[in-house]
Amino acid sequence: MSLTRHFTRGRDLARSAGDHAADVFAPLALIGRGLRRHADWAKARWAATPKERRGPTLLVGAAVVLGVFLLPHGPLLAIVALVASAAWVGRSPKAPAAPEPDAADVKLPALYAALTPYFGGYDDPGALYRVDGEWKSAFSEWAFDPDGRPTALEIAYPAYFTDTEPAARARIEQVVQGKAGRSREYRFDWDEESNRLRVTALSPLPADIAAQRFVTAPGEIVLGFTDGAGSHRTIPVEQGGVTEQQPPVIWRVGPRSAEPHLLALGAPGHGTSTLLRSIALQALPHGDLVVVDGASTGEHACLVNRPGVHTVETSLHGALAALEWCAQETERRLVALNAARHHGLAAPPDVTRPLWILLDRLTELSELAHAEGRTDPQELLEVPLRHGRAARVTVVFVDALDARDRVSATVRTCTRTRVVLGPVTADSGAAALGGPLDIAPAAHTPPGRGYARIGTAAPVRLQVPVTVDPLDEDAPAPLRDAVVALLPHRDTRTEAAAPTAAPAPANLAKEPIGEPLGEPAGEPAGELAGEAGPGRPRPVW
Repeated sequence: MSLTRHFTRGRDLARSAGDHAADVFAPLALIGRGLRRHADWAKARWAATPKERRGPTLLVGAAVVLGVFLLPHGPLLAIVALVASAAWVGRSPKAPAAPEPDAADVKLPALYAALTPYFGGYDDPGALYRVDGEWKSAFSEWAFDPDGRPTALEIAYPAYFTDTEPAARARIEQVVQGKAGRSREYRFDWDEESNRLRVTALSPLPADIAAQRFVTAPGEIVLGFTDGAGSHRTIPVEQGGVTEQQPPVIWRVGPRSAEPHLLALGAPGHGTSTLLRSIALQALPHGDLVVVDGASTGEHACLVNRPGVHTVETSLHGALAALEWCAQETERRLVALNAARHHGLAAPPDVTRPLWILLDRLTELSELAHAEGRTDPQELLEVPLRHGRAARVTVVFVDALDARDRVSATVRTCTRTRVVLGPVTADSGAAALGGPLDIAPAAHTPPGRGYARIGTAAPVRLQVPVTVDPLDEDAPAPLRDAVVALLPHRDTRTEAAAPTAAPAPANLAKEPIGEPLGEPAGEPAGELAGEAGPGRPRPVW
């Protein structure tokens, strides 16, 4: 065995012996420390006692000691009490817990170091951002929540930073969001004049607002709800069993609207069909609907045979027939409106009642049409899109986010109201909204969360009302009942049968009734059965 191994083994044995000795003599050390503290206390008390009282004190102490000595087992009990008291007093005081470090001293230096490669001027010895710089010189204001996450931050940056370039801004926003936490949304306010970047963490939007009748004027559609900075108006809504005031995102349609059509894109399962159902329920009391479900998922089967719903199509043949009728109806409305204006007469009711064309995943039918060599359904939307505002025709085009390139140029050009739902990046969000997105999206978003941009206004955050499919048995019953209550009439497929209507008066019974629609071959019965009302023509394919 080598000498080094002898020394190592001897050191280990000595360390083990020392540890065992410390364990054995720990009680003795504890009692000795307590006796020393008792002695220090007695010495301090004796020094604090005045001289004229020391004699009586000694006399009383001697009497107590004599009394204890005369008691049966007195000395033993006194020794036990003294040892126990020494053991209690000899305990080492618990070290005070180290104070929690300030969140700013932990988070902001890391953010300063992360921004240094982008803001630092390596040729400038007095640069604001440098490796050995002080972070307090770059951050003038900051605020943190109780969990230690930043809620507000003002960052100074050098004048030579290219803050007018979207790519440069996106890099800085990505770094700030990565250090502040990707689970929240952040609004970035770039002050180019004073070279300041103000970052604000946005609170979550309420996701428990169910479908209901909103307080709006005719021609106003509530796309969803946002925060106070995104809307200057509030409306009462039922939320959690109580009435709350929430700021809505209002989309105004009609002949005087500058943005009469809507394009909504979203990730799968994040509420695009929910948005379409919400719009349909709000539009039905004042207009007629033509619905095309290109994905054939049955998400809009609850609208079949409802008053005001002309048709709900799921096949390519039915979609082409329905959209061709919509184009002809738009032209007919324009001719009727022009004739009424020419003769100075009021427009007939059948051309002033709004017509809504709701399209869900139409690009899938476009691919099928291309494969079969048939007309692209999107081509039939050109007339309703270009002349829909004057003819009171509104187009709502909803599709998947990854299908944006398959949306025709005409649809993208004419739809000036944009909505994007689901987790998006800064680039995909800006491409879907048609403008820069000054809000950093969160990494994970609940269904129905996204952003809306109406015309040339700045994008705002959006939470779509929870509008479930009433035929979906997996959806909660209260949410399904809320949607059923908004449908125009009772349907035996979703609830109990409606009571038998009273017979019509004789004068109304003699009114002529429009001829029923024909059903194309291969289409399911009832899906093309349009509902007609007074003064409203039935669609003819």
